[in-house]
Amino acid sequence: MPPEPVAPEPVSVVAPALTHPHLLRQRWRDVAFLHWAVRPAAVARFFPPGVEPDVLDGWTYVGLVPFRMTGTGFAHGPTLPWVGTFLETNVRLYSVDATGRRGVVFLSLDAERAVAVAAARAAFGLPYRWARMRFVADGDVRGYATRVRWPGVSARSRIVVRAGTQAPDGPLEQFLTARWGLHTAHLGRTWYLPNEHATWPLRTAEVLELDDGLVAAAGLGDLTHRPPDHVAFSDGAYVRFGSPTPATTPRGSGKPLSGPLRAGKWLS
Repeated sequence: MPPEPVAPEPVSVVAPALTHPHLLRQRWRDVAFLHWAVRPAAVARFFPPGVEPDVLDGWTYVGLVPFRMTGTGFAHGPTLPWVGTFLETNVRLYSVDATGRRGVVFLSLDAERAVAVAAARAAFGLPYRWARMRFVADGDVRGYATRVRWPGVSARSRIVVRAGTQAPDGPLEQFLTARWGLHTAHLGRTWYLPNEHATWPLRTAEVLELDDGLVAAAGLGDLTHRPPDHVAFSDGAYVRFGSPTPATTPRGSGKPLSGPLRAGKWLS
């Protein structure tokens, strides 16, 4: 008989403590969250085995999230100079696995450091791509530009948002941002990579400009031709990552892994 389905763990704005050993630490800064509501069946094909779309009131979400990565380093010791600071834009979905753990599934992660791209692809199987990127800040306005420099991919994105006041801490905000891990398929298995950080200090945000091809390149058609259903901004958070475990292993009960899994002008 098939196993009984497990209910998703409750959404919590407080991250569960990471089990040791920790792997990485970094800061995420100037984070813009743009989200579109879609029916789960429209994106189910993108999830790795043992993982499915997480749902709130019958909807799941596609996220387009540009930000600045700074201060990346291993669990102990100094941060990595140059290579540990870069711009990133990701396209992501919201997931839940067979043990009830909520997370995210990345369809693409574009970053401007080729070394970081290669390391993340090799260690975790994440779909990182090298891209040319640009970030500008003017008061409460933030602008992000991306042009993918990856074989077989021709895509670019330009996003401008104006950050506002403190955002409400409602069920949707918690569903979209209180995510304490990611799911990824690598080495023939589905893995869960946990993280922890303080509750996002969210602000409201207004989209001033959106011309995006990254979501379409991920296989989601003309979704970004319509306005996002939810927009928010955060000044940032300090993040730590724990050790990955198989997605069929509940949090805290998996044996830490060894081997490779540890270790001005717009673009035109």
